[in-house]
Amino acid sequence: MRVLFVCVQNAGRSQMAEALFRLAAEGRHEARSAGSGPAARVHPEAVEAMRELGVDLEGRVPHRLERSDAEWADVVVTMGCGDACPYIPGKRYVDWELPDPAGRPIAEVRAVRDEIEHRVRELAAELPSAS
Repeated sequence: MRVLFVCVQNAGRSQMAEALFRLAAEGRHEARSAGSGPAARVHPEAVEAMRELGVDLEGRVPHRLERSDAEWADVVVTMGCGDACPYIPGKRYVDWELPDPAGRPIAEVRAVRDEIEHRVRELAAELPSAS
């Protein structure tokens, strides 16, 4: 299965979700992330929080959401992109209401990261493995 994680800037929530999902999926599924209005770089708070888990987001570059990204995915997880997320019939859409970690104290970013980690583990576990 292919999962696309989408938020506005692709600089916090969706970047963390993509990286954490890849770990949780252990190669059984693919992941991408994108943003409806991408930032110039991944938020330093997200980089720091993920570094604590041994995941390096430092070199990641936010990606603009394209229709082809949604077409590629089997599951589209949205996190605050609203109407900017393209709707493709036949895709599974999941909306996660999570606060944007940009500019927040590290303790709050950790809480968002930990909630994302919990959700991606559940998602990875429920998806059928490729045969």
